[in-house]
Amino acid sequence: MSKQTQALSRRAVLALLPAWLAACASSTQAPAARLQLPLLHLPPAELGRSLSLVQRLSVYRLDAPEAAPQSVEVQLEADAQHLRLAGFALGQRVLMLQWDGQQLSVQRHPLLPAEVDTARMLRDLCLVYWPEAALKAHLPEGWSLQLEAGLRRLFHESQEVLRIAFEPQGPDGEKIELLNRVEAYRLVIESQSQAQ
Repeated sequence: MSKQTQALSRRAVLALLPAWLAACASSTQAPAARLQLPLLHLPPAELGRSLSLVQRLSVYRLDAPEAAPQSVEVQLEADAQHLRLAGFALGQRVLMLQWDGQQLSVQRHPLLPAEVDTARMLRDLCLVYWPEAALKAHLPEGWSLQLEAGLRRLFHESQEVLRIAFEPQGPDGEKIELLNRVEAYRLVIESQSQAQ
C-alpha cells in the first residue's frame, strides 16, 4: 500500500468513526453536565433474548450542531452467553468487541483512535437493549429509569440526562435515537434484523 493510499485510508477511517465510539465529553460543557453516567455492564444472561442485527450508527455532536454526522456500519449479535459487536469502515473491520458478562475483549484496527471508549459503547448497548427490570436493578443510588410508550428516560435525581426513543421501521427494522446530554451527542441507530 502506497503512503498516499495509507494516508487516504487513515483519514477515511477516522472520518467514519462516530463520536459515540469516542464518547468524549466536550470541555465546553456546563458544570452540571460533568456528571458521569453509571457504567452499566449488564451480563448477556439478563438480556432475556437473542439479537442479530445489521445497523448503521450516525452520531451528531450537540456542541457542534453544524457538523456533519459521523457514521459507521455495525453487526451486533447477542445471546445469553455473549454479546459481539463488529464495526466496519470502508469495508474493513475496525473494531471487534466481545462481552461475556465478566470480561470485555476488544480487537482494534491500528487506525482506530486510542480515544475510542469501548466501555461506554457497552454501556449504551445495555441502556438500549436490556430490559427495564435488569437496568433498574443495577442503577446506583440517585439514578432512576422511566419507561413510556416507545421511550426510555434516565434521570439523576430529578434531572433527565439521557433519553432513548424507539420507532418501528417495517416488520424487521427499528430506528432508535439516543440523546445523551451529559456527553453531548445524539446517536441514531438504524437497525435491521438479520436472518438467523
